Amino acid sequence: MSTSTVIRPVEDTIPVEDTAAGVFGRSRHLSDRPHEQVVFCEDAATGLRAIIAIHSTVLGPALGGTRFYPYANERQALDDVLRLSRGMTYKAAVSGVHLGGGKAVIIGDPTIHKTEALLAAYGRFVESLGGRYITAADVGTYASDLDVVGRHTAHAVGRTVAAGGSGDSSPLTALGVFQAMRAGVENIWGTTNLEGRVVGVEGLGKVGYSLVGLLAADGARVVVSDVNPAAVERVVSDFPDVRVAGSVVQASLDVYAPCALGGTLSPVTAGSLDARLVCGAANNQLTIPEVETILGERGITWVPDYVANAGGLIQVAGEVDGFDAAVVRSDVEAIFERTAEIFEMSRVLGTGLGPAANRIAEQRIDAA
Repeated sequence: MSTSTVIRPVEDTIPVEDTAAGVFGRSRHLSDRPHEQVVFCEDAATGLRAIIAIHSTVLGPALGGTRFYPYANERQALDDVLRLSRGMTYKAAVSGVHLGGGKAVIIGDPTIHKTEALLAAYGRFVESLGGRYITAADVGTYASDLDVVGRHTAHAVGRTVAAGGSGDSSPLTALGVFQAMRAGVENIWGTTNLEGRVVGVEGLGKVGYSLVGLLAADGARVVVSDVNPAAVERVVSDFPDVRVAGSVVQASLDVYAPCALGGTLSPVTAGSLDARLVCGAANNQLTIPEVETILGERGITWVPDYVANAGGLIQVAGEVDGFDAAVVRSDVEAIFERTAEIFEMSRVLGTGLGPAANRIAEQRIDAA
């Protein structure tokens, strides 16, 4: 099978009014730190269509998971990978790991289009980047998939333990969210205990499921929702005390934990959310940065997603550096202290936690 990088124009998938904002325009729209490299990958034999976005390698090779998702079109996939890769740069910088930010998306339904041959072709594309990008699991991909990818590139982490990797990163991602949530609860209510707090978990995939377990063990009153009935049934079966809601974001809560895909907090939902704290695992939770201001004006604190959900990144960074499991777990638990530091920075700056976290990340990047 021949595998070659195909750089394809994307303008044909963009409405006429947006054609001036191609890859370069989109990248600069996100921030004043544009992407270093965006690679479009296509393998005709397997049907692979993937986009790899490298936002920054200032602090080290760009690491980020591979999302396998049935995007409606190429424009939507490009927008997602650019946002996600930028977020990984900031996540790595705040977490203190020696990595930059990158991300990849594979266009397609993983339940239909994912094959070993397709993953192998994707692995060869990753390898062709010479280590500038290190891939891991994300929505639609699992440790077992990384085993296949890792047979074709030296730059895949989060593989199964049997294949020499650190295994599924979801439990540690959930642990990081839980620690960030404890820091937020302490800042608002003066205690790190979630006992009796009503926490709404939206999205019951790999991370959401693990988070429900941690919250239940801490005595929280958990409300859940998911578009997948099987995911809801699994949680209800394993945690009988949880309450199912049609829409968590519309429920009366103490803490809202978005753990599905991003973009659930818009000006509209932020204006009606009944909670005091937002802290979850989803990436790109705010549709626009101004949503944090809307939340703040209503007395709602938002913990930046890339701070709360850094546990998985810390795990695979530990795999890259050869750290043992105990050290990695300790680093993930330190997300509590890191979140508390961001609260303090926000008080010093007189801003929300988003700008405060960005300031800490950018200081580290600029120092490098």
